[in-house]
Amino acid sequence: MADLHALDGYPDPALVDVDALAGLVTAPTDAAEWPTAAGTEDGVPTYHADRLATAWADPDTRADVAGELARCLRDGPGILVVRGAVNDRSALERLSAAFAEIVRREAAERPPGDHFAAPGANTRIWNSLQKTALLDPAAWVRYHASPALALVAEAWLGPRYRLTAQVNIVHPGGAAQRPHRDYHLGFLTDAEARRFPRHVHVLSRFLTLQGAIAHTDMSVESGPTRVLPGSQRFVDGYVAWRDPRVVELFDRHAVQIPLAAGDAVFFDPALLHAAGANDTDRDRVAHLYQISSPFGVPMESIDLDLLATTIHPALLEALDTGVLDPAGADRVCAAAADAYPFPTNLDTDPPLDEMAPASALDVLRRAVAERWPTGRLADELALRRSARRP
Repeated sequence: MADLHALDGYPDPALVDVDALAGLVTAPTDAAEWPTAAGTEDGVPTYHADRLATAWADPDTRADVAGELARCLRDGPGILVVRGAVNDRSALERLSAAFAEIVRREAAERPPGDHFAAPGANTRIWNSLQKTALLDPAAWVRYHASPALALVAEAWLGPRYRLTAQVNIVHPGGAAQRPHRDYHLGFLTDAEARRFPRHVHVLSRFLTLQGAIAHTDMSVESGPTRVLPGSQRFVDGYVAWRDPRVVELFDRHAVQIPLAAGDAVFFDPALLHAAGANDTDRDRVAHLYQISSPFGVPMESIDLDLLATTIHPALLEALDTGVLDPAGADRVCAAAADAYPFPTNLDTDPPLDEMAPASALDVLRRAVAERWPTGRLADELALRRSARRP
């Protein structure tokens, strides 16, 4: 855990201390620290779902188990594996069949690849949580009744978490990803990420849990996710993961844990990781989960599009008459629009040039800079609303 007294200021990519990161990721893992685990593989604690569920259900051991899982993700390797996480084989197979049916239905309307991979390398299903429930609700219920996902999510985020999920099917020959961090700050450019103070870089870790359930057996040759245990503790990692020195360190020390269908892996979103290359003749299919804290939402519901279109004429007038300078106008925009583009519908509102789609604040700023008529601003915001609708 970072020393809070060392979190003043803003991270600078030019000052990345790769030696400090190397010290974190080369520290050995002591299996005795994870007493509920069956053991460790390449420094990653590996749990058996039945044993984990039994310990969680016992009031005398539940707090210890929850603390162990959270400590593993926070201060330990940053990753854990649960063998047999989905123990209903029929439900697992039926959801796999649902994936195939969704891919078939969407094939005609979806371009090949996505912003995470080159065209032809993979097939992705966005919002698989909703789509699979609509296609096979009985299997969905049985699949999500398996306790592993719920208990790891609660150990990390508390009891009021929210699920979102996607499917990634990596085809034979699919290349490995570059190492990266994930949602939230991992979706920003270095320039954007460094605008957030360092304590927010630590906070970002604790707002999300990353998870993946294997729907095919994943040998090392098929490319299960490569991870750098311990790297989640590196405070400046959100502005460091593109650094060639960090990539080289990742390539030297990253590990891969083979998975069987039904196994799950969970990790801190700040853990440096990258999907591996699929060097087999079979697809690699993973059900990916981003599990979110409930606390990152405002207290009141506000019609921000109405607010933006209402103040837009007054804002332009204040700029044109010299009442406001551009910096003041930008502060007004920030008070009147949603600056964060998520949650969204990634089928209809995909990222274009960056990892995230445009926000309402981006639209409003453009409307001010280009002196749009208010009617055009209203139309653009309505189009954006429509694209984000589930």
